Amino acid sequence: MVSILGISAFYHDSAAALVVDGDLVAAAQEERFTRKKHDPNFPAKAVDYCLQQANLQLDELDYIAFYDKPLTKFERLLETYFAFAPSGLRSFAMAIPVWMENKLNLRRTIRASLQGATKAKIVFLEHHESHAASAFFPSPFNEAAILTLDGVGEWSTTTFGTGSGNRIDLTHHIQFPHSIGLLYSAFTYYCGFKVNSGEYKLMGLAPYGQPIYEDLIMRELIDLKPDGSFWLNMKYFNFCQGLTMTNGRFDKLFGPPPRNPESTIEQLHLDMAASVQVVTEKIILRIAEHLHQETKQKNLVLAGGVALNCVANGRLLREGPFENIWIQPAAGDAGGALGAALFVWHQLLENPRQPGVPDSQKGSLIGPEFSSTEIERFLEESNVEYEHHGDEAELLTQTARLLADEKVVGWFNGRMEFGPRSLGTRSILGDPRSAAMQTTMNVKIKFRESFRPFAPCVLQEHVHEWFDMKPGQESPYMLLVAPVLDRHHCQIASEDLERMQTSTNLVERVNVARSTIPAVTHVDYSARVQTVDAIRNPRFHGLLKAFYAQTGCPVLVNTSFNVRGEPIVCTPEDAYRCFLSTDMDALVLGDYIIRKEKLKPTALVGAADRQKHLAQFQLD
Repeated sequence: MVSILGISAFYHDSAAALVVDGDLVAAAQEERFTRKKHDPNFPAKAVDYCLQQANLQLDELDYIAFYDKPLTKFERLLETYFAFAPSGLRSFAMAIPVWMENKLNLRRTIRASLQGATKAKIVFLEHHESHAASAFFPSPFNEAAILTLDGVGEWSTTTFGTGSGNRIDLTHHIQFPHSIGLLYSAFTYYCGFKVNSGEYKLMGLAPYGQPIYEDLIMRELIDLKPDGSFWLNMKYFNFCQGLTMTNGRFDKLFGPPPRNPESTIEQLHLDMAASVQVVTEKIILRIAEHLHQETKQKNLVLAGGVALNCVANGRLLREGPFENIWIQPAAGDAGGALGAALFVWHQLLENPRQPGVPDSQKGSLIGPEFSSTEIERFLEESNVEYEHHGDEAELLTQTARLLADEKVVGWFNGRMEFGPRSLGTRSILGDPRSAAMQTTMNVKIKFRESFRPFAPCVLQEHVHEWFDMKPGQESPYMLLVAPVLDRHHCQIASEDLERMQTSTNLVERVNVARSTIPAVTHVDYSARVQTVDAIRNPRFHGLLKAFYAQTGCPVLVNTSFNVRGEPIVCTPEDAYRCFLSTDMDALVLGDYIIRKEKLKPTALVGAADRQKHLAQFQLD
């Protein structure tokens, strides 16, 4: 037996993954255990979980694979600081102590953190090599083109190549500071959102604006070549040497200084979001065309943080040259832990690979699971009133009835998802037919910005009846955006349409898109689709079938089980605490249903937490 622990750490979204004899046993982000969102620290708790899941001890590990090469990254940092000196001294002074403490001698840090792993060999991979491995090895393809895109690894920001059998070969790369990920993050920063976590907000904001700055971006900020390679005009950016993404020249190019996070979102920010989104899509499509010409492959796999841009992914699938696309669900740095472990098993140890069907990611449901006994013990110890439904059909019928009555339901079942998306085991669910559901869930449940769209989950067998996707086409990891079919659009009175389109209130503008499933239809009549099948998640598939039987609609609203500023819930305790601190109507914990209306007044201790979240929401 060969046990390989993969680790990503010390930047953001630290994670651990465990592969035993080629089988993906477990993977999880550290944030889910520490409750610190995007936790960058060594993933000690995630490692403990992975070992417990496999019933292994540290001294039984054969390899520890780290997802990048710290010395090469340090070399890049030093060369960059020297190139810009004396500018950047403050940034340099802040970075060096962190490197000296735990990054520069990472082998020692790993040994100290995993003291029992005395026989394990430590392997360091290149950052984009880990991304590429995470994309190709779990995919269903024996051969595929590989494309990785993110901010930066050691030096590479974009790489491409091919995968075949049990090997990957990256042949081309674009080098720092020229980065599509950092370009997108620069606009994220300028529009007042947090870099490395707010990019999806910018993507959600884009449909409200017009890409009026596209030509300006292409003329001043980036030089895009016919083969998809590009150069950034660094006189507008500050990320090489400073503590901000952009500088004064960038401000003058677009007008005002960067938006204060607490200030109003203006039309400028809507148009900038739309513009950089269009530019990003153009770059990705051009790279894909060149990659297809170079490799002649019909399949493509994607990873890296930019691969979480589901709008670009949707265009790539519809308009790009590849027949099939598979995207790593944990496409960001967390997935690097998984890629590192799989790379050691297949490429370093030369073990054969048999592509899985539909893939070998196991629905990305590879996190902790809690038994009925554990859940009931928690409910009893917490003195919670509950209903037990040992018969699964009855549980699903009751839950579907709550949803059909426009109740918001917390859904906690099975193994936790690995990656940033809730895929039906740690989810908050709602009725997509409700016109009020989006506002209710944004303001009263998630405590987040009103413009943020919600994703639909849909029965795999019915996806083509509701969205512009082919019969049987999959999007199991919520990483593709598709248009809602015209047949589900609704007419809006002309005076209402004019009022909504000209309103400066984003809560009103969100209602411009009207469909039979308004809660999951974005302003441009698009939706971030998750297809649900009986193989990857049979219980969730059963719930959708029960809702379909009661309503004739095979779609539900599916959003992550957390509130703003907190990670997705991991344990029954996390779920119950989140349930109490929001206006959720019911909570399904495994085989148990908790209805808020039936809770004792003493159980509603979450009111104080709710007020805290509301206060934070109002400030933001």
